[in-house]
Amino acid sequence: MSARIFSPAKTAMQSGKAKTGHWVLEFDPEKPRKIDPLMGYTTSGDMKSQIRLIFPTREEAVAYAEKHAIAFRVEEPKEAKRRQISYAENFRYDRKIPWTH
Repeated sequence: MSARIFSPAKTAMQSGKAKTGHWVLEFDPEKPRKIDPLMGYTTSGDMKSQIRLIFPTREEAVAYAEKHAIAFRVEEPKEAKRRQISYAENFRYDRKIPWTH
């Protein structure tokens, strides 16, 4: 029984950072998923794959895993690199890439 502790990134549909900043503990799958022959759904007999524990800090998630003797790995979040540009740069006369229709 092993788990991973990570901080989820924002979804592609978000412009802000809502629902980020917390830490999640998820268990790794113990059994492979299989396709149900009748309906075609993907199923699994692994009940721990449905457990998702949310913690406010990384330290609390690590303490929980250590307290319950759960083998874990921590995945550090990657910060997004945002380039600061303005709308006026679309109309600069010295653009590197010419803007044509």
